[in-house]
Amino acid sequence: MAATPRSMPTAFIFLLCITTAAVGFDVPSLTFSEGFSHLFGNDNLIRSADGRSARLSLNRYSGSGFISSDLYDHGFFSASIKLPSDYTAGVVVAFYTSNGDIHPWTHDELDFEFLGNVREKDWRIQTNVFGNGSNTRGREERYLVPFDPTQEAHRYSILWTPDTIIFYIDDIPIREVVRTDDMGGEFPAKPMSVYATIWDGSAWATSYGRIKIDYKYEPYVAHFSDLALVGCRVDPIQQVDSADRCAEAVEELMSADYAILTPMKRAAMRRFRERYMIYSFCYDQHRYGNVTFPDCDYVSSERTRFGEWGDNKIPPKEVRGSKRRSLKTSAVEDVRPPE
Repeated sequence: MAATPRSMPTAFIFLLCITTAAVGFDVPSLTFSEGFSHLFGNDNLIRSADGRSARLSLNRYSGSGFISSDLYDHGFFSASIKLPSDYTAGVVVAFYTSNGDIHPWTHDELDFEFLGNVREKDWRIQTNVFGNGSNTRGREERYLVPFDPTQEAHRYSILWTPDTIIFYIDDIPIREVVRTDDMGGEFPAKPMSVYATIWDGSAWATSYGRIKIDYKYEPYVAHFSDLALVGCRVDPIQQVDSADRCAEAVEELMSADYAILTPMKRAAMRRFRERYMIYSFCYDQHRYGNVTFPDCDYVSSERTRFGEWGDNKIPPKEVRGSKRRSLKTSAVEDVRPPE
């Protein structure tokens, strides 16, 4: 069939694609009390009256966060997030999994980190993977997105199975990490909790720490909704034989549609990465020299786009400082492959 005509209204394409994705991703959402508990920040965490959403705020006194009530032996974790607007340099919003409180020296972690910026500059979205305490070998990737994440909520999801990790934005896969024998313990394998936080990351978040947070713009508020936790729950105290007990749940997880990358999904992922990835650890020679990573798919076209620091030499245009697209435009529309 012919490609979608560019004259078709953007909002219509956006809604069409989201509806299609929502039907395919049949993931039940939870109330806050069904799956989460307060982590830190006292009154900086505010739950909605119906328990279906929560606000995390950062001020000069404290950030805030919440944590899943259980650990999970693999799973699919998702939230719709609306980020703070205006001047947000130094602000970090995070949605991630970790077991660092239980395994401080050999912890596993999967990150969505949202890095704030100055006015008229876009938030940077970063994904990262740690396994077995591999903190010195961070696997960061950084992206811009073709929408303003401060104007409306977008869904961010992490799939973690024994063999694969997939990061999603609005039901479009943006990154896949496939476990190989060469990765060894650097592929996350131990049960993890799910976290959502907002905090002061002035030391590194914006322009490598050169631009700091300015608390005259406080409070910085992030909105979380559509919270989803799909996986085998593990008691934080009694983690005995979780692999055997969770085998059936993991098998069901691996057969779900969000665990299967069809040719169309792969095409959308490739298109997103070609257009919006602005940093990849795979090409960072200053940090890693000539070291190659077994989970890197070294693509010749990417090699020409990324410099020796791992940065995209020709990054995409920023959304917040331009008038090039409406607020309803989504990555779904922009990377949708021809039908």
